[in-house]
Amino acid sequence: MSTTLKYEEKQLKIVGTRPARPDGVDKVTGRARFGADYNLPGQLIGKALRSPHAHARIVSIDVSAALALPGVKAVVTRDDFAEMPDEMAPVGELMINFRDVTRNMMAREKVLYDGHPLAAVAATSESVARAALALIKVEYEVLPHVIDVVEAMRPDAPLLNENQYTQGVKPKPERPSNIAKRLEFGRGDVAAGFAQADVIVEREFNTKPVHQGYIEPQACLASYSADGQAELWTATQGQFVFRAQCAKVLQMDVSKIRVTPTEIGGGFGGKNNIYNEPLAIALSRKSNRPVKMVMTREEVFRATGPTPGANVRVKLGATRDGRITAAEAVLNFQAGAFPGSPVNQASMCAFTRYDLANVHVVGNDVVVNRPKVAAYRAPGAPIAVLGVESVIDEMAKKLGIDPIEFRLKNAAKEGTQTYYGPKLGPIGYVQTLEAARAHAHYRAPLGPNQGRGVATGFWFNIGNETTCSLNLQEDGSLTLLLGVIDVAGGSRASLSMMVAEELGIELDRVRPVIGDTSSLGFNFLTAGSRGTFAGGMAAVVAARNLIEKMRQRVAKVREVPVEAVAWKDGRAQPADASVAQFEPMTLTELARMGGKTGGTMAGHAEINAQGAGPGFGTHIVDVEVDRETGAVKILRYTVVQDVGKAIHPAYVEGQMQGGATQGIGWALNEEYVYGADGILQNPGFLDYRVPVASDLPHIDTVIVEVPNPNHPYGVRGCGEVPIIAPMAAIANAIENATGVRLTQQPFSPPRVLKALEGAGKAQG
Repeated sequence: MSTTLKYEEKQLKIVGTRPARPDGVDKVTGRARFGADYNLPGQLIGKALRSPHAHARIVSIDVSAALALPGVKAVVTRDDFAEMPDEMAPVGELMINFRDVTRNMMAREKVLYDGHPLAAVAATSESVARAALALIKVEYEVLPHVIDVVEAMRPDAPLLNENQYTQGVKPKPERPSNIAKRLEFGRGDVAAGFAQADVIVEREFNTKPVHQGYIEPQACLASYSADGQAELWTATQGQFVFRAQCAKVLQMDVSKIRVTPTEIGGGFGGKNNIYNEPLAIALSRKSNRPVKMVMTREEVFRATGPTPGANVRVKLGATRDGRITAAEAVLNFQAGAFPGSPVNQASMCAFTRYDLANVHVVGNDVVVNRPKVAAYRAPGAPIAVLGVESVIDEMAKKLGIDPIEFRLKNAAKEGTQTYYGPKLGPIGYVQTLEAARAHAHYRAPLGPNQGRGVATGFWFNIGNETTCSLNLQEDGSLTLLLGVIDVAGGSRASLSMMVAEELGIELDRVRPVIGDTSSLGFNFLTAGSRGTFAGGMAAVVAARNLIEKMRQRVAKVREVPVEAVAWKDGRAQPADASVAQFEPMTLTELARMGGKTGGTMAGHAEINAQGAGPGFGTHIVDVEVDRETGAVKILRYTVVQDVGKAIHPAYVEGQMQGGATQGIGWALNEEYVYGADGILQNPGFLDYRVPVASDLPHIDTVIVEVPNPNHPYGVRGCGEVPIIAPMAAIANAIENATGVRLTQQPFSPPRVLKALEGAGKAQG
C-alpha cells in the first residue's frame, strides 16, 4: 500500500540524541564481514578478461586453450547469456535497459570501452585464473572511438550503436546518432523573460567523469546448487534489486536466487548495479563449485560506473533590482557506452532553488566510449549546479548585490511552482540562506589571495517499496529485521531510535539486523536519500503494528476492552482514569507469557513510502590561491542544510561533512584521464587523487530542521544534498580570490595557473 504518516510534534526522549552506533564495535575490531571476507569450502576464483581497446568489433573468441589449462573449471563468454529485449527498470534514481545490462556485463558484438568484459574464468587459484585469461584468444577489428561528449554529438562522430536514433525528437531522425535521448523542461516564455532583463550572463562549462571512490571494491561469492538454487553474497546497496537483475539476465526464477548483503565499504550509488554477480553465478552453474570474484582497484576504475562528464551552457537574465526574469540551460551528459545518464535528474535540479516564471532546460543523453555511468550521490545535480550557481554568483556581482541576498530575492519557498511539475511543500531553503548569512564564517575577514564563495543545492529524495519486521523476543528485547541496506552506517541506528521512541524503551533493547532476500518482502535499494525516510516510516508502522497486537493481548489477559489499554513508557497501562483499571504489563512480561496467550508477537510493515520531502542546502567556503603554482587550499568550510529532522545528529553531520569532502575532491583534483587511444591513464588512487585529511579543514555544520509533514518524525533525507553545492561554491571562491572565472573542472593547479596567466595576458 502507498503510505504516508503525518508529522506529529511531540516530546522526544531518544530521537535527536547521539547514541553509539550499533555496528561500531564490529567495524573497529575487524569482526564485520565485507564482500571479500566471505568464503565457502571448495570455492573457485573468478576473473574477467577485459578489453584493451576503447571500441572494437569482436571477430572471434577462442577459449579452448584456457579450458585446457589445469585448474580451470569453467569459462563463460557472450554465448552463455541470452539476448535480452529492450526492457526498462529503475535502479535507484536512474533507469536501466536489460538489453544494455547484458551487453555491459559481457560484451557481445563489440567492446565499447577500455575495460569492457568479454569473458570470465573460474579456476582453483587467482594465479591460474590470470594465466587462463592470458590464453584466451580474441580477434578484434579496432574501430574509431569517441571520448568527449561534444565530439560524440557531431554528425560525423564514430557511432557506438548503428541502430540508435535520438528519442524525444519528432519526427524520428533519419540518421542514427550517439545522442540517445533529448528531453526538455520549462514554463513561461524565456524569450519574453530575457527581453525584460537589464543584465544577461551566459557561460559554458565542462566537467570530467569522477568516480564514487568507495574504499571497498566490488566483491561477491556465488554458489549454484544441483537443484537449480543459487545463493549470492555481495556488497550491494539493494539485495532485492540485485536478485531481480541477476534473475532476469540469467533467465532464472527470482525465487531461486537468495541474495545476502554483506557489510558495505562505501557505495554512494556506485553499488546499485550488477557487474560480476551474474558472471559468478554462471561460472558456479557451469563448474558446480562456489565462485568468488573480487575486483581490483584498476578494474573498479576501468569497468564500473563513474558519474558523467558534461558540457553545460547556462544563460540568466535579471533586472537591476535583482529579480531573475529568465533562465535557460543546455545539459549535454556523457552516459558512457550505453544510454542512461542522470541528465533527467540534473535538468530538474538545475534551477529548482529559485522561483522562476520563465525557465527552459534541454538535456541530451549521449553515449561515448567510456564505462556506463552509475549513480553518484545526487546523480547529475552537482554538474548542473556548477554552471547555474556560477552564473548566479556572476550575476550578483554584476548587479552589486550580496550573493546570499540575491538568492534570497529569488528563493523558492512553500507553494513555489517548479518547472518540472509539482509545487513545493514546506521547505527550509530560505532558512538555510538566512542561517548562512548569520553565520560568523560569512563575516570573517579574508587575507591576500583569499576568497569566499557561496552556492546552494537541491535534491528530490524518494520513498518506494519498503518492508521490515519487529520481533518481540523471549527476554523482552526486540529484533528489527530490515530490508534497507545501511550504506553509510547510520540507518540501523536511526531506525532503531524511532522504534525505541515509539515503544518508550531504551535503545539498547532494539537490535537491528539487515535481512537477506528470503527474510522479507521486496525492498527497493538504498538510494535517493530514502534509507532513513522510507525505512523509518516502515519501522514506525511495524512498531505501531506491534503495539496494537500487544494492546489486544493485554486486553485479553486483563479482561478489559482494547480501548482501555494504552501503551506508554514501555508498558501497557490503563488509558486514563475513566476506563477499567488493571495491573500494567511490561514488554518482558508480555514476552514471557506469549506462548500461553496466543503465541509470538511481531509487528510488520509492507509499505510503498510516499511523501519524501526535498532537501536544500547552502555552503560557504574560503580558499587561498597560490598564484605561482595554481594550487587552491581550502581554508574554511561551512554546510547549512535543512534535514527535516535530525534523528541522530552526529550521523547527519557526518553526511553533511562527507558530501562536502567528496565535492571538494570533485572540484579540485578528481578526473578520469584518457589517452589518445581511449585507454584510461589513471586507474588507481595513486594517480586518481581523492581528498585526504591534510587537504581539508574542519567542516562546520549547521542543521536546519523544517519537518517534512509526510513523515512521523519529519525526516527528509540528508545524504545527497551536501555534495551538490561544493564544486560551485569553490569556483565562486576562486573567482572571488583571483577575479578569474573557471569553467573547466577540476580546478587543478595546471588549470588554475593557465587561467591566471591567460587573465594576465588579457589585461596586459
